[in-house]
Amino acid sequence: MKYLLFLGTVRESTPPKPARLGLRVARACLMHLEAFQSEHEVELIDPMDYDLSAPFKPHFSYANGQAPKQLDELAEKIKQADAYIMVSPEYNHTMSPALSHLLNYFGSSLFSYKPSVIVTYSAGQWGGVRAAMSMRGILSELGCLPVSAMTNIPKAQEVFNEDGSFQEGQNIERWHNYLARGFLQLEWWAQATRQHREEINPDQVIRAFKKDPSQRNAP
Repeated sequence: MKYLLFLGTVRESTPPKPARLGLRVARACLMHLEAFQSEHEVELIDPMDYDLSAPFKPHFSYANGQAPKQLDELAEKIKQADAYIMVSPEYNHTMSPALSHLLNYFGSSLFSYKPSVIVTYSAGQWGGVRAAMSMRGILSELGCLPVSAMTNIPKAQEVFNEDGSFQEGQNIERWHNYLARGFLQLEWWAQATRQHREEINPDQVIRAFKKDPSQRNAP
């Protein structure tokens, strides 16, 4: 199966001074998956690799073939993925604006009927848990319902090295067991939804509005 790991930060430094703290967390997730679920393909989606500085225009607002190449390519990756890993810090008790901005470029039809897992982190003691709770609603609206197990990592700069490896003195076995809770749930749901999508096309069973949001309205 194919996973996309969305990194929710564009900050080049994070107090207390580690370079891109979120990148450490993302690399740790990649290393865990490589060690324990190596049969799956995992690709890191870094918002710093995308030019989103122009006036906001979602991918689905462009005529066919007219969207910027980067958006087209990412839209296809989202469509082809079987599951999503969302890594985010906490900003004002909610998810990263960099992550929400990137996700808002794409319609829910690309994400729907697949699972996601939430991974949050902080330089302080809370591990981004309040951001994680707010992310549940957004991911559910996109259609990639989050699994029940969340991963919240406090003081991430004391847990991971820049390459994503564990720092000396960390209980590596406990950390891997903690990460596995969410990733094993993700794997179970990704396999189940992929099999069911292959048997029954959800778009033929559940009609989505195509022209106007009023198609959602009650009679």
